[in-house]
Amino acid sequence: MKNSLRILRTEKGWSQADLADRLDVSRQSVNAIETGKYDPSLPLAFAIARLFGRSIEEIFDDGVGAAEAAE
Repeated sequence: MKNSLRILRTEKGWSQADLADRLDVSRQSVNAIETGKYDPSLPLAFAIARLFGRSIEEIFDDGVGAAEAAE
C-alpha cells in the first residue's frame, strides 16, 4: 500500500527508530510500512494518523480510486 509515512516522518525530523518508539513498534516495522512491504493493522494505522494529526486516508492510499470504490 502506498503511503506518505516517510515524508511525514522526515518533516518532523524523526528517524525510523524515533517513530517506532512513539508507536511502540520495531524500527523494522516502520521500514516495512514505509516501503509498502507491510500494511499496518487498523489500530496501528489509527495510531499513526493520530500521531501526525491526519486522517488515515491522508496517509495511506489503497490504490482504489473514488470511481472504483463507488462501484
